[in-house]
Amino acid sequence: MSEEEARPPRVLICDDHPLFRSGLKAALEGAGAAVVAEAETGAEALDAVARQRPDAVVMDLSLPDASGIDVTRRLTERHPGLPVLMLTMSDDDGSLLAALQAGARGYLVKGAGADEVLHAVRTVAAGGAVFGPDTAARLTEVFRHGLRHDAEQLFPSLTAREVEILELISRGLDNRHIARHLVLSEKTVRNHVSHVFDKLQVTSRAEAVARARDAGLGGEGPGDGEVPGDGH
Repeated sequence: MSEEEARPPRVLICDDHPLFRSGLKAALEGAGAAVVAEAETGAEALDAVARQRPDAVVMDLSLPDASGIDVTRRLTERHPGLPVLMLTMSDDDGSLLAALQAGARGYLVKGAGADEVLHAVRTVAAGGAVFGPDTAARLTEVFRHGLRHDAEQLFPSLTAREVEILELISRGLDNRHIARHLVLSEKTVRNHVSHVFDKLQVTSRAEAVARARDAGLGGEGPGDGEVPGDGH
């Protein structure tokens, strides 16, 4: 074993639950890792990575100021090659694909044992990729059918109508134009948009668009000469 392989991996944990961070830190350090920093928000994670230069980042999907997927995208853009391991409660196909598109090298569902998480951290830090058994099987199935095939499968928590609205959001339409396009009231569209945001754990249209386009939706721009808007 080389000196680099023998050295404990230096890890940054980004999660907004203090008790979970504390428990994960204790488990990782007890299993041979070195937790060099903790972050509660995406902004803190970006700053801490710049200061500490960890070997790997363990990232939650839902953060107070941004989605973990958006933070992962920014981290991998700023620090090419930085391994990010998603460790989250969300196990839907849309989140998995979006994480991969953002540059994550691994995806585990919370509940994995400390040894499994440490193995995943070591693997991604060494340039590999790690997925839980169920996640790997779903990933194979999704890619076999293509990213754009059956959007409801990519976002199983969304109804068919919500997927339709998400695609229109990703094309740049505001609520008024979505309402006109679907022959719905603006209030109904606002309610649908709020449900989409809640289910995808995003807080802005920009994040929703990023999730949708990562899954292959939209990308054509506003249709029928309509002007995009940014109202929630």
